[in-house]
Amino acid sequence: MSTTKRVPIRAFLLHVAFWGIRKRPWEKPFDLDVAMEVVEALAEEQFTHVVIDCADGVRYRSHPELTRKNTAPMEHLEALAARARTLGLDVIPKLNFAQSRWHRHNDWMLGPDEDWRQHFDDEQYFEKAFDLIDELIEVCEPKRYFHIGMDEDHDRAYSQFVDAIKTLRAGLRKRKLGTIIWNDAGAGPGWNIAVHHREKSLAAEQALPKDVVHVLWQYRSVPTADIERVTGLGFPLWGAPGVRDLTQIAAFRDAVIDAGGRGLLMSTWLRTRPRTRKELLDRIRAVGPVYRGEG
Repeated sequence: MSTTKRVPIRAFLLHVAFWGIRKRPWEKPFDLDVAMEVVEALAEEQFTHVVIDCADGVRYRSHPELTRKNTAPMEHLEALAARARTLGLDVIPKLNFAQSRWHRHNDWMLGPDEDWRQHFDDEQYFEKAFDLIDELIEVCEPKRYFHIGMDEDHDRAYSQFVDAIKTLRAGLRKRKLGTIIWNDAGAGPGWNIAVHHREKSLAAEQALPKDVVHVLWQYRSVPTADIERVTGLGFPLWGAPGVRDLTQIAAFRDAVIDAGGRGLLMSTWLRTRPRTRKELLDRIRAVGPVYRGEG
């Protein structure tokens, strides 16, 4: 088997919480048994990393006010992360610190009766952020990375967006972890609101330290020019193609490799529930060989 088209980092985004603007109070917590099957399938398909999107999907000891009706005990995440590590997967915790009244990616961080305008990137905001980061580091034991989200940030000015990433990066460096962000520059052709997000990512590329990992996502096509620009600027790049078109995924993989990119991140955007179990496992088994360079 040729490995010329195999990226060294082959990651999967597992959602402990995927509610966001679709949050419903009657939803059940993530299903630990399904999550365990997912990480076992990832190991079988030779994935190297699992990114666990936590948000308000787990109950934080440091900030119990963030608990929702559909929040799982932190012990469930601890068990999941331990199992993933036993299987040889590096665990990457993920929180999203994007500010957006449109996409509401960081609604999970609001306490009872707290308005989004309160503590907008102030000292208290980042103090809370690092309380939560520290708790996830303790539970998940990441080796190298923490994913801070930052996609579709609609409310910050460009300078505020860059400053927020730099603040989070500086704190993670003190904790001996690298920073991963979404890069929206390849996103949403034909979707007018995405122009704002693309331009913000382009501005950030000119201002961020070169050790920040950019995950460039595009689920329908291959943003070759964007891939080449990000790697040409000296950033470590991971691609995030879709999950349905294996031809597009393979072409995206090849473009990442040809440009000197380091990895791929598979994102299904499915909740981790019994009703999604089959689709999650089927997608992993279909995409896994392509990520390994076999397709």
